Amino acid sequence: MMSIYTSKLWLADLDKTVAVLPELSELAGKSVMVTGCTGLICSAVVDVLIRWNEIHADKIKILAAGRSEKKIAERFAPYVAKDWFVFVPYDASAADNHFSERCDYIIHGASNAAPGKIMKEPVETMLDNVLGVKGLLDYAKESKAKRVMFVSSSEVYGKKENAEPFRLGEYGYIDLLNSRNSYSVGKRAAETLCVSYADEYGVESVIVRPGHIYGPTATRSDNRVSSVWAYDVAEGKDIVMKSDGSQVRSYCYCLDCASAILKVLLKGENCHAYNISNPDSVINIRQMAELLANSADVQLRMDLPTEEEKKGFNPMSNSSLDSKELLELGWKGLFDAKVGFAHTVEILKEIKSK
Repeated sequence: MMSIYTSKLWLADLDKTVAVLPELSELAGKSVMVTGCTGLICSAVVDVLIRWNEIHADKIKILAAGRSEKKIAERFAPYVAKDWFVFVPYDASAADNHFSERCDYIIHGASNAAPGKIMKEPVETMLDNVLGVKGLLDYAKESKAKRVMFVSSSEVYGKKENAEPFRLGEYGYIDLLNSRNSYSVGKRAAETLCVSYADEYGVESVIVRPGHIYGPTATRSDNRVSSVWAYDVAEGKDIVMKSDGSQVRSYCYCLDCASAILKVLLKGENCHAYNISNPDSVINIRQMAELLANSADVQLRMDLPTEEEKKGFNPMSNSSLDSKELLELGWKGLFDAKVGFAHTVEILKEIKSK
């Protein structure tokens, strides 16, 4: 399996990210459990923590939680033998996860976010979101962890009729009788569970709502359009777009998302939610496709979607996010849309050429 660590550009992007997170020193000597650590978002979080450890004597203990030890060992191959890197068995769909390791912080990012899978497994999608976070909140309560970070989604906001970005508390309509919404409704319920554990049991939690995250940490099997197209153009293939591309999204490079998660974990206010959105990357899907096509000199082509493909589309025409509260914590995106998508394609090419 080709390693992302063979990309010099990825390592340089990691160094830039670590440099703007001085608060990571607060995690020195502490343990951080990360679920979903082979996914698009949380693998980037783990890479930031790894990079910090490589340049500091006092280490952050990383508890990499997931179902497959083999998958985690492959993704983080150069580091799995380190005494500060520990595999922890965890399944968001299981009610009986047992944790032998004590931890100070939990970052919960394990969730099915693939549109095709949400359509095929709406029951599992909804229950995994609610039960997955419940098990971790119980664990945090028992082990007296300092804080739980729940990675939610911009889909909790529902439909919006105007072009203004979503602000915290501005919730739109979600059709409860559409199983595609098992994801957004599950995320809403999980957020409420987090604040309920804080009110009833004193378990501290913070919530982030990422927009549309992209980057080279996505796997080839990721069927979100930003991931599919990035891999396609890195392989010299044309982009095939199956809508008019007018839907507005808050795109965010995976390392900007990772830095926002870590910033909120350490600086965010208890029981508060923070939108993750780079103000320099709020664009529509067609603009995203054009940036990707231009970065690799391929064509952008149009095609009609099948009825089955239409069912999996995100129903939100505008899911742009206002990140005022995040910016007030001192966070700033390092990679705008043009740079972020260009780096994604370049890193995928670098990995492929090794």
